[in-house]
Amino acid sequence: MKQFFLASMLAGALALPAFAADYTIMAPANPGGGWDQTARSIQSVMQQEGISRNVQVQNVPGAGGTIGLAQFASQASGNPNALIVGGYVMVGAILTNKSPVSLKDVTPIARLTGEYEAIVVPASSPLKTMSDLVEALKKDPGSVSWAGGSAGGTDHIAVGLIAKAAGVDPTKINYIAFSGGGEALAAILGSQVTAGISGYGEFESQVKSGALRLLAVSSGERLDGIDAPTIKESGLDVVVENWRMIAAAPGLSDEQKAAVSSDVEKLAKSAGWQELLKTKGWEDTYLAGDAFNEQLAKDISATEGVLKDIGLVQ
Repeated sequence: MKQFFLASMLAGALALPAFAADYTIMAPANPGGGWDQTARSIQSVMQQEGISRNVQVQNVPGAGGTIGLAQFASQASGNPNALIVGGYVMVGAILTNKSPVSLKDVTPIARLTGEYEAIVVPASSPLKTMSDLVEALKKDPGSVSWAGGSAGGTDHIAVGLIAKAAGVDPTKINYIAFSGGGEALAAILGSQVTAGISGYGEFESQVKSGALRLLAVSSGERLDGIDAPTIKESGLDVVVENWRMIAAAPGLSDEQKAAVSSDVEKLAKSAGWQELLKTKGWEDTYLAGDAFNEQLAKDISATEGVLKDIGLVQ
């Protein structure tokens, strides 16, 4: 009887799904933004797909993600259950804020998603096309105000590249940084700024309702399901994609890093994640291992060059 009982217990245990370690994911931003949405999407799919039984999300906003990054690097060291989301915006914020902590102080695991920028104006704006906006920018750069996210982030970089491609001094652009997407959206809808720039998802409902006019997207080619020309079609050779990544804590062993990488790969290749990407309108830009580390180094170098052109980095 004792042997039968032990055998039954063992069989029952083997029948249960094999869950990985529970995770806590830091979103270094306020609830509702892109990083928060990414973290909560990972949370949902990891649990739904049985990759982890329990995933928690922690918000630590401020300074383009660098406050959360510094806290994560110092407090999570050696913890294989701690993760942090970040991305292109964080690369710029580290440089512009002269952050003592950088992505070298964590363990980058993979790039997960990408999203192109969208340029919008209020429905009442006299600017009907991207060419109209570019002409206004050429005529008087300071009179064209742009609402976007953190200074030095993807939105700011895109505006700098647009100005440079249009032959306008990037240091002359009138860029207004907002800490939250809701604040920027209110300023755009209230016609307090000339134009707004962010990921398309931030503006989608207002564009579809007719409250905002979508002038252009920053992709190389027109995007399926989005009725808008590219910036390139207005004669400016500008393509910008905001990407998001996930990193683990510093100080992990090779075995711990491999385990986290395996879980993230399962996430990225799962049916649940692929369906979520379609729902969110995010591009699947999964890249891991040495290939991601090499691309990250290139992105950091290129971003530093753009921010010097804008005048945010000396």
